[in-house]
Amino acid sequence: MIKLIADLHTHTLASGHAYGTIRENAQAAAERGLRILGITEHGPGIPGTCDPIYFNNLRCVPRELFGVRVLHGSEVNVLEGGQLSLPERNIRHLDYISAGIHLMCYQDAGAAGNTKNVIGCMKRSPKLRFITHPDDDRTPLDYEELCKGARDYGVALEVNNSSLVEPVFRMNSRENYKKMLECCEKYRVPVVVDSDAHDPSAVGRVDLALEMLKAYGFDESLVLNADEEKLLDFLLVE
Repeated sequence: MIKLIADLHTHTLASGHAYGTIRENAQAAAERGLRILGITEHGPGIPGTCDPIYFNNLRCVPRELFGVRVLHGSEVNVLEGGQLSLPERNIRHLDYISAGIHLMCYQDAGAAGNTKNVIGCMKRSPKLRFITHPDDDRTPLDYEELCKGARDYGVALEVNNSSLVEPVFRMNSRENYKKMLECCEKYRVPVVVDSDAHDPSAVGRVDLALEMLKAYGFDESLVLNADEEKLLDFLLVE
């Protein structure tokens, strides 16, 4: 099974519905043998999340905790018209951002419309490096077009372990990942495998996602966070 060196999608108390601190997440990452941890608080639009000024002051956080390199990110919301919910003036303080559809601040536009909006976000900021949990039939996607867009704009797609945990709260994730991963191989689109942890106990826990990749025979060379140098190059982080 693939050995991952990073978990790029984790949340802390600052997201409003998560239950650990940055230090608790970093300690959990160290205990699980990770070398890199991405902290990605939710952007505006999710009830209870932090004010955008939070992202401007992350320079105060140590860049290494418990021997783990800490990267500052945000999970920004995909909005209608391919807009991002966090302004560029805040994004510029971050190492990278991810973007995902969340029904708390998004209305389903059908597969064609949702895909158009996600691809529109890819064009918005060079710091957008991957799309989170593109796997939910409540907001369906056209995976052929999504992967073409990801290829054209140099953006990765996420395989999200939390989408596979029972009881599932996203719809038909496994079936959708099969379609997505086939398209990723076809168009050579890289993926990141993340926990989407909302508690330190889940940081680095991606066994379900890795088992699924193995079952589908997915090309391991496309998994970015199995190789530190490849990952940092892709994230445009020194």
